[in-house]
Amino acid sequence: MDAVNLFKNAGQEVFDLFGQANPYRTIFILILSIAVAYYLSKLMAKLIVYIAQKVAVRSDTESREDRVVVLRQVETYLSVSIAIMRVIIVAIIAYVLWRLLAPTGSADLGGSGAAAIGASAFFIVIAGQTLGILLRDITAGATMIIEKWFKIGDYIKVEPFLDMTGVVERMTLRSTKLRSLSGEVIWIHNQQIQAVHVTPRALRTMAVDIFVHDRVAAEKAIDKLIKAVPTGPTMLARPLRVKYAERWGDDLWRITVVGQTAPGREWLIEKYFVNALIALDEDKKKADRLLTYEPIARFADPIADSKFKRAVRVKKDK
Repeated sequence: MDAVNLFKNAGQEVFDLFGQANPYRTIFILILSIAVAYYLSKLMAKLIVYIAQKVAVRSDTESREDRVVVLRQVETYLSVSIAIMRVIIVAIIAYVLWRLLAPTGSADLGGSGAAAIGASAFFIVIAGQTLGILLRDITAGATMIIEKWFKIGDYIKVEPFLDMTGVVERMTLRSTKLRSLSGEVIWIHNQQIQAVHVTPRALRTMAVDIFVHDRVAAEKAIDKLIKAVPTGPTMLARPLRVKYAERWGDDLWRITVVGQTAPGREWLIEKYFVNALIALDEDKKKADRLLTYEPIARFADPIADSKFKRAVRVKKDK
């Protein structure tokens, strides 16, 4: 009988502790709510990340450029939705928590009312320090998403930071995650992004104008040098090729070589390839040299050419 009475008394004490308004029940519900919100948001984030990975694989294997843009936009929205789902879950838990802890009458002010007032004061102090920062991040992130500044998979350079460049791996309303060419992971608050340089298709198109007097001999030497330039996603994305040869006179040809590099690897063309061309004539006599003038390396993006063609207007001399 003593054991039964002991269990009854213990059960009654537990019921009194959690069934009536008191500071201990308030603390217990608060901790439980935080745990539920954390694990539920983590579960939803894993589900959305799984879907985003499937979309990413499909976008990487898609051949049509318009479909790639659409899929990467979907991937961006999925990345942003992780933060939105977490906010919704936290808001629901916070509402339920408020309903459970809100004082129902003046008699409760000595128990849960005091705890609720204390929790409110604590929240105001924390919110005053963090809420403003979060709201600025969220506002900046929402603006960039609505205006479509960039998408997941784009290569960007962030202003005002000189060396902050990389591929966008993840974007939320609060922050953006980049992966640099060196493999470093860069996190940046959205409110710190003042401007963005977006490299279309993460490729820099460059051309080298080579001036020679013997087209046939020059093209043979150029073909050998082209094979010596390393290729790959972070090197020459597309191998160099002779685009065209134009005759400029009886003894002068301009051969144009075009290639595409990952941003930051332009030196492969404007330095490595050009220096290799110049080295062809270092030990030759003047009469036997292939190059008439020093090669000229330049950017040759076709879209930029068309835009500047509209913008640049040269008046003809009368």
